[in-house]
Amino acid sequence: MSVTIRRAGKADCPQMLALVQELAAFERAPHEVTITLEHFTESGFGPNPIWWAFVAEDDSGRIVGMALYYIRFSTWKGQRLYLEDIIVTQDMRGRGIGKQLFERCIQEAKAKGFSGMTWQVLDWNEPAIRFYEKYGARISREWLTCQLDW
Repeated sequence: MSVTIRRAGKADCPQMLALVQELAAFERAPHEVTITLEHFTESGFGPNPIWWAFVAEDDSGRIVGMALYYIRFSTWKGQRLYLEDIIVTQDMRGRGIGKQLFERCIQEAKAKGFSGMTWQVLDWNEPAIRFYEKYGARISREWLTCQLDW
């Protein structure tokens, strides 16, 4: 079965949100996904999109992976591609789909003249850490994530 990497379209949003929910379950936090399909879709395909994505689509039209990103600004480095999520559905892992999505994001960041890419990985996700280290990624253990929810 072949997989095509392409830019996400509005019609992909239901399948993309299902992948986000699958990722949340994998990351042991399924209850944390509170975004509605309407908000998700509007945020990516409304009049002022704030995220963009690439999807991996199989021969049957099923979205089996995605990489969702937005533009982040660093006062030290300038514009950077922030990779919010890279997800491959469980039954399709180990086939190089994540690699294709990740490399497509690298191409996008370079084509847009960004200074690099930034993302987060859970400290217990050793396979993902090893994957990123193959690309020469610096894994920072000194910065902590801070957030406010309401």
